[in-house]
Amino acid sequence: MVRGTIRQNSAVRESGSISLTNTPLLMYGVIFFSAGIAAYLFGVSLIVPRLLFGMNGELRDASEKIVWYSGIPVTFGLGLVLIDLLVLLTHKRRDEPVRHDPIADNGVTVALTAYNDEVSIREAVADFRSSPFVRSIIVVSNNSTDNTMAAAVQAGATTFNETNQGYGRCVYRCLKEALALDDTRLIVLCEGDMTFRAADIEKLLAYAPHADIVNGTRTVERLRAHTTQLTTFMFYGNLFVGKLLEAKHLGRATLTDVGTTYKLCRPEALARLLPHVNPAVNLEFNPHLLDRALALGLSVVECPVTFHPRIGNSKGGNLNNRRALRVGLKMIVGIVVDWRLIAKWA
Repeated sequence: MVRGTIRQNSAVRESGSISLTNTPLLMYGVIFFSAGIAAYLFGVSLIVPRLLFGMNGELRDASEKIVWYSGIPVTFGLGLVLIDLLVLLTHKRRDEPVRHDPIADNGVTVALTAYNDEVSIREAVADFRSSPFVRSIIVVSNNSTDNTMAAAVQAGATTFNETNQGYGRCVYRCLKEALALDDTRLIVLCEGDMTFRAADIEKLLAYAPHADIVNGTRTVERLRAHTTQLTTFMFYGNLFVGKLLEAKHLGRATLTDVGTTYKLCRPEALARLLPHVNPAVNLEFNPHLLDRALALGLSVVECPVTFHPRIGNSKGGNLNNRRALRVGLKMIVGIVVDWRLIAKWA
């Protein structure tokens, strides 16, 4: 079924033909609707300078036009949403039973990303080594300038150094090295900063019979510490981007967290997926990976995982809300327009 879907999607791309059932109307509808609402709120907000600074004459006409014409994208977007949900959804969903493909060997290879994580990598490796499901552990350092690699080796991990800077390149190297191991049956991707824990591997394995990729989600309230770097703004921004990606692949997956690194992958699915992803995509790599996986017809299922405070300093997209906003906007551009633009901006 997966290979057939891949061939079908490839044929559509090669022929250049586009049908309504292959067009993400819901995604475009959400974008138009959101843009219209934003324009409406901006037009209404102009009442403040009009009243406070005596600019009623200069801004009244502009604000009225903005408010009036904001209804066009709102209405158009709502129409696209309704068409996709009420008319096309039944054609986009494949009529197939719930997947149940049992895992014969639930031993996993764990691949940890690391960048100047000397203070946490020993504890992270030790945590994953304590799991009865873990067969081997790989740590990929993204050109760390501290003793991350030495500490990982001392803790019992096999280490690699990815000299090309960038989160996407580090994740890609993790997956590539894990695939190259002879004893790899399942691959768990994670980070070396102790934000995720080995105890959740058992949860990921419980979902593994149903998917090619089990994506960990940090959106369950009682499973995440409130002292993490994931602020309320980042939490709901990540949820919005997840739903936008879900809208793009309507009927293919339920997504609430596209920024998480923690995920389990079947190696045969990953081998088909990696040639289609671009490691030059930096902090936006996780939604890029999921977008490509869904486009290829691979099945993605989310699994709630615990999320803990980071040991050490944050170096990623959640450094602060301003940086998270930039990363989130680039994710949206990649999902809606083209990931090649994001790779150029990296």
